[in-house]
Amino acid sequence: MTDLIAGISARRFLTSAATLALAAASVALTSAPVLAQDELNALVWCDHTDPALIEPFEKANNVKVNLKEYEGTGAGLSIIDQSRPGDWDVLVIDGVDVQRAVDKDILAEMPADALPNADIFPEVRMEANNSRDGKIYAVTEKFGYNTVSYDKTKVDPADMKDMSKLWSDKYKGRIAVYDYYLPMIGLTGIDLGKATASLSDADMPAIKDKLFALKANAKQVSDVVSSQTALATGEVDIVFGGGEWLTAGLVKDKPNLDWTIPEQGAVRWAQSIGVMKDSTKKDLALKFVQYIVSPEGQARLATSSCYWAMPANAKAGEHLTAEQKTALRWDEQADYLKRTQLYPIPSAELDAKMQDAWTEMLQH
Repeated sequence: MTDLIAGISARRFLTSAATLALAAASVALTSAPVLAQDELNALVWCDHTDPALIEPFEKANNVKVNLKEYEGTGAGLSIIDQSRPGDWDVLVIDGVDVQRAVDKDILAEMPADALPNADIFPEVRMEANNSRDGKIYAVTEKFGYNTVSYDKTKVDPADMKDMSKLWSDKYKGRIAVYDYYLPMIGLTGIDLGKATASLSDADMPAIKDKLFALKANAKQVSDVVSSQTALATGEVDIVFGGGEWLTAGLVKDKPNLDWTIPEQGAVRWAQSIGVMKDSTKKDLALKFVQYIVSPEGQARLATSSCYWAMPANAKAGEHLTAEQKTALRWDEQADYLKRTQLYPIPSAELDAKMQDAWTEMLQH
């Protein structure tokens, strides 16, 4: 306190000459040219809106990153269709849908030597999805699983390793089902012994019957927030379709929550990032992509406030704490990657049938 008072007193005795000098310096500074802050527009998933992820890039590059969050590839493509060419510089998109964006000719080619492909876990490089005709249009940035999340104080963890238990009377009325048709139809198919990549019209009757039985055994079919809340508050004991993205960020405060990959397997999701073809700031956009897939950027993305999931870059592990790696099951990824399958990629006709089956299940 005395130091503060002394400082105030000293400033009162500034001479007029010193005051004039300060004023002159102020004028000189304000008349100097100020570099205008650049802007970058990115269409992203919610995990990219965490300031802890975005601000380091903004400060390092004197840029303002304008983020628009969307859910579902259809919604994202609709936003682009309604925008002017050049409105968007960067796109985050479901890895299995990159080819849809390539078909629409909205992604720019990215040079292979500008990306850390050798550091990406081999199983999630997804060259067939992120590239076409030898040209790279996107790079995988994050991945995870739609599987089983549960409260280990309320259920037998051994049961959670058998997906079929979710249809048993033992857990009737204790389950929340994630309300998204693609991964849930994929999981249902896996329980029936079918590969997600080869699902067809012929499989739909059995899948539909299984979905109806699942709905009858569940307490609710709900979105991410509602399902996560129900598990955290004890309204349900299991979230079918959950995973590390649902529980990992809660473990510190809710150590009773856990997740696993059943013996039958699970569905693996992945998100990719690319530069928009009509961007007028492709160099800066590429720099942003490079930051996101750098080890530092990946560690921040993996533990984003919206949801946690595995970083695609294996070197991100050097920037994660032991506690964070445990929550993400870092040491078990080799096994998990072998036992999981990508989302179904149905034709437009089969996709419509899948959506119809899901809607009918919801209304049943």
